[in-house]
Amino acid sequence: MIEPSIDSLREKVESKYTLVTLAAQRAREIRETGRSVLEHPKSTTEVGIALEEVKAEKLFVKEK
Repeated sequence: MIEPSIDSLREKVESKYTLVTLAAQRAREIRETGRSVLEHPKSTTEVGIALEEVKAEKLFVKEK
């Protein structure tokens, strides 16, 4: 099973398209800097780490 699950992520971000965009942008930042806001992420990929950050509410969408 993929972790974090899409259901738990959809509780944090309503739109799956917004979620994908947010995770992709953050994954690029993680790849460039090599840093995550999580102490010990479970995932080994940048996208996985970005999704873990969303689930942990360390990364969110700013409403306009």
